[in-house]
Amino acid sequence: MTQPQQRVYQAWKGDNRFFFGGRLIFGPDVKSLGVSVALVVAPVAFFCVFVAWHLRHRFRAYDAGYAILVVAVVYTIYVLLLLFVTAGRDPGIVPRASHPPEEDIHYDDLSLTDTPGRLQFPRVKEVIVNGMPVKVKYCETCMVYRPPRCSHCSICNNCVERFDHHCPWVGQCIGKRNYRYFFLFVSSSTLLCIYVFAISALYIKFLMDGDYSTVWKALKHSPASLALMIYCFISLWFVGGLTGFHTYLISTNQTTYENFRYRSDGRPNVYDQGCLSNFQEVVFAKIQPSKHKFRAHIQEEVQAPPANSAGEVEEERVGGPRAKVGDDLDIDGDLLNISQRHKHGDIDIEMGGGDAN
Repeated sequence: MTQPQQRVYQAWKGDNRFFFGGRLIFGPDVKSLGVSVALVVAPVAFFCVFVAWHLRHRFRAYDAGYAILVVAVVYTIYVLLLLFVTAGRDPGIVPRASHPPEEDIHYDDLSLTDTPGRLQFPRVKEVIVNGMPVKVKYCETCMVYRPPRCSHCSICNNCVERFDHHCPWVGQCIGKRNYRYFFLFVSSSTLLCIYVFAISALYIKFLMDGDYSTVWKALKHSPASLALMIYCFISLWFVGGLTGFHTYLISTNQTTYENFRYRSDGRPNVYDQGCLSNFQEVVFAKIQPSKHKFRAHIQEEVQAPPANSAGEVEEERVGGPRAKVGDDLDIDGDLLNISQRHKHGDIDIEMGGGDAN
């Protein structure tokens, strides 16, 4: 009985976690995603029960008070969707190679009596980007030359295009194919914090206009509003700071990785095309499809012949392949048995027990 053929995600060499039969790909620290969801859902639920519910009759025209509750719920769902899209999609993983690039292989110099040559690769290449040379490095793990702006994530164990950083709160690399959703998630979370903070402060104002004449009395009547305002104020320092920082990165067409690593080098930014063009490229340009089909069946790969065989190196130094022997040799009256073995296209001759002249 033949075994079912493996799919790509089942033999994946990275450290990612797959769900729903390879339809969703997460980072190895996907459990941290639950913490992020709790940090969003818990305060909003608290807000809906202890603040928004008490404001539903404050705006009697068209029962507009219910809109406060509806907006909070709908907008929270939108933020969570952005979070899951960011965490559950391919961030731009570069396909691995099955063997090193053959066109860049060369050997150490050796004589015929030396050991076989060692494979050597140029670790850095130069490519032209926007008319300027950019160095790209060879990845030992993925056995490819990384595209410009690509880096190998040590957590996910993948090379990711336009690598920005690995976000522990999302549990995924942030790269070319999910950076837009990450930015939308961070900026939308900032707006959600401002909304909850403002409505909680408005509820305190309504209490002060009613039976509670001072701020202290109003806060004692609604401690939930005080707790929400403190929580949102602290959160704004985090998500608001991230929103401002990534707005700056987008406007200058940088990544977090580039900003921290090359800040002191003074090298020109070859990717900067102006603020409007940079926003167009990152926020509005079409996202390229993934280079992986995680649910596809694995195809049998033809293995490249060993490139560091001692016999081949010796033959290339001598000047040609071994001569093929096809005649029977008569040694001491006995017929020499010839066994032919194919080794990379050549024929080895094994001789019997007679004396060879």
